[in-house]
Amino acid sequence: MRTVARALALACSCALVPFATHAADSKDTAPQRTRITLNTSAQGLETHEAAGAVAVAVRLHSGNFDFLSAKEDGSDLRVFAGDDKTPLKFSIERFDSVNELAVLWVQVPTVAPGSEKNNFYVHAGDARPAGEAPGTGGFDAATLVAIHFSDKDALGTDVVGGLKTAAKIAVEPNGLLAGSAVLAGTPVVWPGADKVKVDAGGAVTVSMWIKPEVVTNGTLLKWGPLSLELQGGKLQGRVDKVVLTDGDVPAQAWTQAALTVGGGKATLYVNGVEAGHADAQLPALSGALQVGEGIKGLADEIQIAGTTRSADWLRVAAGAQGAESRLVASVKDTGAAEEGGSPGYFGILVKNLTTDAWAVIIILAIMFAVACWVVVTKTVFVTRADKDNRRFLQRFRAASMDMLHLEKDADHPDSSLFRLYAAGVRELVKRDIGTDKPESARPLSGASLDAVKASIDADMVRESHRLNAQMVFLTIAISGGPFLGLLGTVVGVMVTFAAIAAAGDVNVNAIAPGIASALLATVAGLTVAIPSLFAYNYLASRIKNISSDMQIFVDEFVTRVAETYGAR
Repeated sequence: MRTVARALALACSCALVPFATHAADSKDTAPQRTRITLNTSAQGLETHEAAGAVAVAVRLHSGNFDFLSAKEDGSDLRVFAGDDKTPLKFSIERFDSVNELAVLWVQVPTVAPGSEKNNFYVHAGDARPAGEAPGTGGFDAATLVAIHFSDKDALGTDVVGGLKTAAKIAVEPNGLLAGSAVLAGTPVVWPGADKVKVDAGGAVTVSMWIKPEVVTNGTLLKWGPLSLELQGGKLQGRVDKVVLTDGDVPAQAWTQAALTVGGGKATLYVNGVEAGHADAQLPALSGALQVGEGIKGLADEIQIAGTTRSADWLRVAAGAQGAESRLVASVKDTGAAEEGGSPGYFGILVKNLTTDAWAVIIILAIMFAVACWVVVTKTVFVTRADKDNRRFLQRFRAASMDMLHLEKDADHPDSSLFRLYAAGVRELVKRDIGTDKPESARPLSGASLDAVKASIDADMVRESHRLNAQMVFLTIAISGGPFLGLLGTVVGVMVTFAAIAAAGDVNVNAIAPGIASALLATVAGLTVAIPSLFAYNYLASRIKNISSDMQIFVDEFVTRVAETYGAR
């Protein structure tokens, strides 16, 4: 029975961390992949028309990507379409394997409207021959300019058209996507390039992200006769002499501003939503690009395309680039998971557990195993004791003259009452009572009865100790489990926020996995404490009943001995 109890305790301890084996298996099934979903249904960021060749910004972090499965520079990354076979063009703006943060630009051929099945996959450690290596392929042929502000590049390099500033730009590493340009009121200028131009009567789309410190007036972007401006907190678009004004741009918040001109019409957009339109013909555009005159704050992701982007195209692009959008959902798959598969919530939690959280959970697992062992062994012990006590008590109450000879044919080895009875009989035998020499027996005096009772009481104390042995482990589990779990959670949250602060990525997808994993320590603590509390109360109740039976039996035994063998 002891072997069975130990096996059961071990099984209970395994129930505390059912995901440990899964975590180990997933680690052995490299390569891994991350599924990215663009949800254009009403539950995400709803669109009504298909958008083609959209440059989608993909944020990778420890919650959706296994950086240990990739090379330090991300050169082995590959991106595939929803069939997980067709390679997609992409580029890497940032890949920080130390802080486990990355930003990719993926050119998605088509984003269907009203669908939550716009999927594509990012692979790591799986250099497929047919895959596209990282390059500048995140943008379509219509894109003329795509300026990132990587924290490793303070020149504001245009990854498509080749524009480059003459002087270095102050960069805030904790920007919208990776680094963001710090605007100080002085314009940042990119000299023109031969291939960055648009003919008169053609089409153009300009867009950028802005986070002004205060509501002010200034020029966000100026390219020849075309500009995006701020006037009293309102976004204003200018095409030669035509002015479009509408859309709020609040201070201390990221806002995407976009302007499209083509087909005799100019349209202004704020965060992918149309803010105003007017009739306008596009003049020839070329020469230097200027950003941030009279503006203090941050700017990011300046893009120019030689075409008129549709409203839904801009909506998808803005939704993918913004940190708070419901458009992009990501989940980490391991190995060659089937379409729509996922590692499960516990897999995500385990993957993001910090070392201190693991230490706490392992300690709690040991406590849980010990608690389970105590519960099983004590339950078996009190059950046997209670059963044998009833059997012996029945024999004792049915005995008359042979009251002191019940040890014959005794079949109740686990009875605590029988052991107290045996202690009393031993004391009586010392006084020749109940032996084969009745002639030498003397009536028991009051002092002798007190001595017999004292001996039985001493054994009753030992029996009580035996009944309550190991119960302290349950009290430790009840009181210590939640506190240990809380300690693991607090430390885990501290580590998560410290890592986020160091990396500069403050979007919810980066924070949520670490916080959720930290809370797993508290869940583990409660998993230890709650069953232990129920088991302790149950066992304590049964032990109390057995203790009461022992006290009653001692009084009953001494009374019967005094009645039969006491002095008259």
